[in-house]
Amino acid sequence: MNVEAILRTKGPAVATIGPNETISTAVGELISRNIGALVVSEDGERVDGIISERDIVHALADRGADLLSLKVCAVMTRRVVTCDPADSVDRLMAEMTNRRIRHFPVVRNSRLCGIVSIGDVVKNRLDEAEYEAHSLRSFIAGA
Repeated sequence: MNVEAILRTKGPAVATIGPNETISTAVGELISRNIGALVVSEDGERVDGIISERDIVHALADRGADLLSLKVCAVMTRRVVTCDPADSVDRLMAEMTNRRIRHFPVVRNSRLCGIVSIGDVVKNRLDEAEYEAHSLRSFIAGA
């Protein structure tokens, strides 16, 4: 199974935010969309950074309540680890575990084409396990 299969199921939509938007705006977007991260992009195609709930909580501890008026570019993670649609889900799971990253923007030919979260990977694994169990039950019942 590869990342592209996950994107076929969940779709290519990616929540983005501009680097000059405020943290307050980013928090509002995270809450209204019920997601854990936004890809930071000036043009909606290039990945300039990523801002997650974790980034915001760490910045809150450092900067206090004034954080909400800062720009996203002041808090975002700049060195974003991305994946390719052809990458295997196994490789992605290993990277998520080793790097302690919960969101991977998917990039094809230097253009943002999706995002995969740890929740997407877990759902994919559960669906695979359920399919295998169903197949085995059908095989045993038919034998």
